[in-house]
Amino acid sequence: MKVTAGSISSKISALLQQIYPELDGSVLTQMVIDAFWPEDTNRRQRGRVRGNTLWTQQDAFLITYGNSIIDGAHKPLDLLSDFLKTYLDGTLNAVHILPFFPYTSDDGFAVSDFRMVNPQLGDWTDINRVAKDFTLMSDLVLNHVSSQSNWFNAYRQGQAPYDKFFFEATPDDDLSDVVRPRTTPLLKDVETSNGLRHVWCTFSHDQIDLDFRNPDVLIEFLRIIRLHVDNGVQIIRLDAVAFLWKEIGSPSIHLPQTHAVIKLMRLLCDFATEKIILLTETNVPKAENLSYFGEGDEAHAIYNFPLPPLILHAMMSGNAEYLRRWQRGMPPAPMGCSYLNFTASHDGIGMRPAEGLLPEDEKQRVIDVVRDLGGLVSMRTTPDGGESPYELNTTFYDAMSRTFHGADAHHHARFICSQTIVMSLEGIPAFYIHAMLATPNDHDGVIYRGMNRAINRHRWDYPSLRERLSDPTTPQARVMSDLSKRLKIRKKQSAFHPNATQFTVNMGDDRVFGVWRQSLDRGQSIFALHNVSDEAVTVSAAELNLIEDQHWVDLLSDTTIDAMAPKITVAPYQCMWITNRS
Repeated sequence: MKVTAGSISSKISALLQQIYPELDGSVLTQMVIDAFWPEDTNRRQRGRVRGNTLWTQQDAFLITYGNSIIDGAHKPLDLLSDFLKTYLDGTLNAVHILPFFPYTSDDGFAVSDFRMVNPQLGDWTDINRVAKDFTLMSDLVLNHVSSQSNWFNAYRQGQAPYDKFFFEATPDDDLSDVVRPRTTPLLKDVETSNGLRHVWCTFSHDQIDLDFRNPDVLIEFLRIIRLHVDNGVQIIRLDAVAFLWKEIGSPSIHLPQTHAVIKLMRLLCDFATEKIILLTETNVPKAENLSYFGEGDEAHAIYNFPLPPLILHAMMSGNAEYLRRWQRGMPPAPMGCSYLNFTASHDGIGMRPAEGLLPEDEKQRVIDVVRDLGGLVSMRTTPDGGESPYELNTTFYDAMSRTFHGADAHHHARFICSQTIVMSLEGIPAFYIHAMLATPNDHDGVIYRGMNRAINRHRWDYPSLRERLSDPTTPQARVMSDLSKRLKIRKKQSAFHPNATQFTVNMGDDRVFGVWRQSLDRGQSIFALHNVSDEAVTVSAAELNLIEDQHWVDLLSDTTIDAMAPKITVAPYQCMWITNRS
């Protein structure tokens, strides 16, 4: 039956008026409804989703490529499914499979066909299989497509509707204010059936930016979202969405039309029968990142991008001052929204989110250590024509192998502490597969694939990986075991609900980072303490204000905590989850 979406048509129309004020709103509204609720389906709307009902403390993500695990004989998606069920069932319940479509570069982010699964990985049946066992996140790479895609080839040949799908500019335009994460030229010269054109390339010349001023582009992506949802996807990651709308003479980032497009997508998701969560990927400074919550009407979730560089600095320096300052100033996520917390991802450790949070000399110390460890630094072009560090390319496990003072015997404990902070904070925790597997830097991959990010995109041979995971002395087995134990403890604690109350605790010593979490029903409190230094630290128990007549226990060591003790000693890199409910 045809869905008229009468209860939301006026809301859709109002948003479309903000995006396309010169076009017929009623016609566009029906186009949106037909794209998201096709006529050949039998879907009905639900009421708008409100409150914190989309997630619980049991939710935790694995981030992985579809071919992070290979063996040369089986489909990589089959191997991934086996790995998830064999090693992570009961530990993590959600998985983000990075772009699993045919592509030409950037490890999947130069998509050539949004409607196919890359046959080198598997097919939609394999995606469906993963989605039956785990909550699945997919990428909507909506800013650009591959220069070899059918869309762009049709554009070059002047074929409608694709002849108006891509953003054009000229070398004479004022593009000096454009904000970009790359140093390559912004425009690419292209011969078309209509003559020479200059197309916009925010990221690379193999990634051609789409022109959302054309509503047909938006409508096509709504159809693609529907395809993903129909194949079991529950979370849509809006990749590089901050750059979606462009205007000559502007920075072309975070423009009002971009926010209106996200609000439109959020509205459709909230009224869909299926559970659909929108996650925005905006690797930018704090205030800009937070803007994608809107007024609780844009992204359901945003990446907590300042967290990776701040945790990295805290662990390297043995001082959580800047991490604590930032966390103390972070607002709780709006009702119905959440942070996604992480330290490591496929893109390395972004340094732009540290702007204004870490002094320049402290950022440089981190950069110097990463380089000393064999890591790499990727740069971006600044508006004044200079260059600035954009991200650090290293595995987080290798980055934890030393501090500002050099290497020591605490590598494993330091790494586990860094990941435990992610588990403790307000929001949903996410772990890159190479963090879960203690993967070292892949220098051969950088040489072979010719890009810095390959250092953190190793492809494990599955038989070799299984052998290492079966040996309890290997870093892979030790890290997998310790993180799994803590995640299994965490999922049982109502105080770790993504929206449970959080306060940053001043422990009187910046070597210990502490937060207090309280469950939504106020029945459980957890004081999460993390010693980021290589020294034992004694802190005042009075700072925790433990209620005297309650039984307090550290969940991680399974030891009783005396509420009346004047001091608590936290060993080097020890973490404690002190709670009144076991």
